[in-house]
Amino acid sequence: MDIRKVKSLIELLEASDVAEIEIKEGDESVRISRAAISPSPIIQKENTPLQQEIKVAEPPQRQVTGHEIKSPMVGTFYRSPSPSSAPFIEVGSKVSAGEVVCIVEAMKMMNQIEADKSGTVDSILVEDGEPVEFDQTLITIV
Repeated sequence: MDIRKVKSLIELLEASDVAEIEIKEGDESVRISRAAISPSPIIQKENTPLQQEIKVAEPPQRQVTGHEIKSPMVGTFYRSPSPSSAPFIEVGSKVSAGEVVCIVEAMKMMNQIEADKSGTVDSILVEDGEPVEFDQTLITIV
């Protein structure tokens, strides 16, 4: 496709409200899309009746009770040592300090996470194979 045609397509896109255009000529094709630009803010006078306070709803905070076992790294949470193995723990399981409760995979390394307190597993807050963040609560013990 001729560069002049591409340039004229770009100019056509800039002159219109079209966000994206795709043209095919035989075996050749070109797609041009406009970068998403946020609109400029609308400034209102303080005494206009249109002004309203907008409150954004925050996601519900989950109440965590008991001792929290948190992820020491970003990675993927696994409840068992292999897909065919039984999980390390279940809700209601008794655990001892130092016992492996799960695995967090990070950069192809399987990191065993140990309980730092003895007790009973109250909840497992992450699903098997789910990504986890640093300092995210994985398991609670009471």
